[in-house]
Amino acid sequence: MMKSSSLVFLLSQIFVFQQLAVCVSQNFDFFYFVQQWPGSYCDTKKSCCYPTTGKPAADFGIHGLWPNYNDGSYPSDCDDSNPFDPSSISSIRRQMQSEWPTLACPSGNGDKFWGHEWNKHGTCSQDILDQPGYFQASLKLKQQTDLLNVLQNAGINPDGEFYSLTSITKAIRDSTGFTPGVECNVDPSGNSQLYQIYICVDTSATTLIECPKLPRGKCSSRIEFPIF
Repeated sequence: MMKSSSLVFLLSQIFVFQQLAVCVSQNFDFFYFVQQWPGSYCDTKKSCCYPTTGKPAADFGIHGLWPNYNDGSYPSDCDDSNPFDPSSISSIRRQMQSEWPTLACPSGNGDKFWGHEWNKHGTCSQDILDQPGYFQASLKLKQQTDLLNVLQNAGINPDGEFYSLTSITKAIRDSTGFTPGVECNVDPSGNSQLYQIYICVDTSATTLIECPKLPRGKCSSRIEFPIF
């Protein structure tokens, strides 16, 4: 018969295993779906490099789909045993190059960028989305939100002019039904410019939701929407 001390130890180990299993499975509250304006990425002192496939279209590009907690923190690098496999996106590679272009230097074909996003963020939601599913979900969300068209329909154009942060937020909220997070960076002259838009999505990566917590955007009340 098992001694009580051994039984207590066994039960404690089972509890630890169960907790670890929970951590490996879904352990986040929502996704940030983040898109960036290439004109703002490139219009900085650091500048940018176009991908080896050529200059991207003048449209918002995907930055990533990031599991997040309600308090603003997030899990990362959850499974180094399942690294990015470029062959997993072979059927959507052309669309990825168009909708999720890399702008980092030196020029690349996208694999390094996409690999970073999967390894850091995608592995933390892999019980819901496998590798191709993670990227396909992101592409669908980009089509669903259609940010450039939304802003242009509101008279907000990438023409180098300045627009109120309120009007940008309102245009996206009116279209999606939810308040976005707006992030800015600065151009070489120190002007605040529209850089990234955060849209919150439920843990299935299919349904837009109100953000439990909005990121700090570091934006002025009026921001530039630069030409690309």
